Amino acid sequence: MANENSTVVTEFILLGLTQSHNIQLLVFVLVLIFYLIILPGNFLIILTIRTDPGLTAPLYFFLGNLAFLDASYSFIVAPRMLVDFLSEKKVISYRGCITQLFFLHFLGGGEGLLLVVMALDRYIAICRPLHYSTVMNPRACYALLLALWVGGFVHSIIQVALILRLPFCGPNQLDNFFCDVPQVIKLACTDIFVVELLMVFNSGLLTLLCFLGLLASYAVIICRVHRSSSEGKNKALSTCTTHVIIILIMFGPAIFIYTRPFRAFPADKVVSLFHTVIFPLLNPVIYTLRNQEIKASMRRLLNQHLA
Repeated sequence: MANENSTVVTEFILLGLTQSHNIQLLVFVLVLIFYLIILPGNFLIILTIRTDPGLTAPLYFFLGNLAFLDASYSFIVAPRMLVDFLSEKKVISYRGCITQLFFLHFLGGGEGLLLVVMALDRYIAICRPLHYSTVMNPRACYALLLALWVGGFVHSIIQVALILRLPFCGPNQLDNFFCDVPQVIKLACTDIFVVELLMVFNSGLLTLLCFLGLLASYAVIICRVHRSSSEGKNKALSTCTTHVIIILIMFGPAIFIYTRPFRAFPADKVVSLFHTVIFPLLNPVIYTLRNQEIKASMRRLLNQHLA
């Protein structure tokens, strides 16, 4: 591997979601409509939580950050994908590809860790209610928020560092509509077995462990709620059920993409579309539709501006 670090390729050609112009046009219209409707909803959620003095609990603090992360995540892939649908040649520079890949895993890793933090918040609130206000104080919430941002950064920088060591000197066609690890490393002009193993460990194994840990923690929480006779039992069950739905939506596609050897499957692009564009915008909306306090606060905020 004497030519390691010697990158000759200066740009990648994205083959896109599909070669059918009719399907491309249909997906373009659907994604654009979805994007223009749901994205403002995410910002409305953030504004509602920031302006309503009644939504100061840690749950809403983390929900606001989830909406921000998901909105930011959707900006990494969707806008460029929409532009590429209208372009004959879909090209991204080497640096642009690495940058997109970095932010994809930075924000994605941060969101995964945020779901872990939200599970911790619900566990303490339901299983240790007397200690909740002491443990989940504002300082602790900000410390957890900083930790998940740092964790996302470390996860992503490892991915980027491994890719930057690879030489790219031959084919430059990426069989996808954005830059991601499985497609990029397959174009390297060297043996990628060790790098692929490290990538699967860094993304796939950690994703799977977080997913199983989250499911186990919510199983414990839901069992505790079922045994309780408190008045807030239904509300707690609704909140936990919503969290589990988001975990399945967030981790399901990630496990499919990253916990196996990087070989192409027919469903890869469809799963990636939902994972990078559709689901991130839906996550906060799902939370909001099942949370009466936020819905009531959003109605008040809209009524104030429309009055």
